[in-house]
Amino acid sequence: MPKTATIKGYIVHYEDDALLGLRYIENHLDYNEARVFFEQARNRGSAEFEDNNRVNFTLLHHDGAYTLVRR
Repeated sequence: MPKTATIKGYIVHYEDDALLGLRYIENHLDYNEARVFFEQARNRGSAEFEDNNRVNFTLLHHDGAYTLVRR
């Protein structure tokens, strides 16, 4: 079952396997750095990124909602 968190003012849905990506955005990026990913996802439908451990994630935007998935 998807979980929901508010990160840097954005509501994000995620599954347990994407928790590290969620924490990466929350704890390792400042607001302006994180905003780039959210804007790209909003404008293009998705934004891919990698955390400090080289784990890949995709931030999706669909129908006004953000979803974070692990790739």
